[in-house]
Amino acid sequence: MPPHERSAPLQARIHASAPRTLRSRARSLLIVVWSALVGVAAIATEARAIEAFPKAVRAQKIDVNGTTLHVRTGGSGPAVVMLHGFADTGDMWAPLTSALIADHTVIVPDLRGMGLSAHPESGYDKKNQALDIAAIMDKLGVTSAQLVTHDIGNMVGYALVAQFPDRITRWVVMDAPLPGIGPWEKQLLNPLVWHFNFRGPDVERLVKGRERIYLDRFYNELSANPKAIDDATRAHYARLYALPGAMHSAFNQFAAFSQDAEDNKSLSAKGKLAMPVLAVGGEKSYGKAMADLMQFVATDVTSAVVPDSGHWIMEEQPAFAVRMIKSWLQNGKL
Repeated sequence: MPPHERSAPLQARIHASAPRTLRSRARSLLIVVWSALVGVAAIATEARAIEAFPKAVRAQKIDVNGTTLHVRTGGSGPAVVMLHGFADTGDMWAPLTSALIADHTVIVPDLRGMGLSAHPESGYDKKNQALDIAAIMDKLGVTSAQLVTHDIGNMVGYALVAQFPDRITRWVVMDAPLPGIGPWEKQLLNPLVWHFNFRGPDVERLVKGRERIYLDRFYNELSANPKAIDDATRAHYARLYALPGAMHSAFNQFAAFSQDAEDNKSLSAKGKLAMPVLAVGGEKSYGKAMADLMQFVATDVTSAVVPDSGHWIMEEQPAFAVRMIKSWLQNGKL
């Protein structure tokens, strides 16, 4: 058979198959696009499942102390500042904000390098971050406030009240240690806080793209009931901690603990806090030991234990926590 006769059927087959190939590729592309859209819709649905702040709350960027913090404010009346910790952002305080905003001015920042705040390379010692919060109060025209803190927020909170005791009238401190205070060295031997010293040149590379896996470890191990922290909450914070620079800043928060310990020893040596302190521990976490810890730095300490809760009190037992905190802030009673 002549060469041109042999090639003609092959060319015909190629031309005939081209539309089918294009159609097949188009279908595959549509499937990929549709899957992506479905994924985006699922993410949006999950985000909506996180309790929103009241409509009266305004979010703004405030330049303070060499960085920029994302701050939510709203309401009127006595001011309440709320500070979050690791694996959360200021979003954790939406339920408490809803309960207080009718008769309080609420101030809810994302800490330096966390949430939607900027990610500076330095300044993560808690004594310096206390200056961030004091500067926010200054810019908002707030001379004094009540304070509610959790986790690393406790550490920033202590540095704030120790440096500016006249500006904080009451302090609710929830379920975390203070570097350098009380049984701190023993705390560092607890295998559950292995992440306090999780550092080195590869930590960010190890976690990048696996932020959800990393955070799940803490939600699961430090909770009384991991199912109490739902998938929407986990996905919400995993997205925030996957933002550029977020995990780098989070690791810097922990890297500053050694300096924080030295600073806290110096601050505590100046005397104990005089303002009323409510020390809150999860029943399956710090429990009554939270009040024992705070006795090292404060003279007027009330103990509270949240039943059926681990470390993640606002996620595990939000209704109980909100009622308790609101009552104590308003009238000093649990």
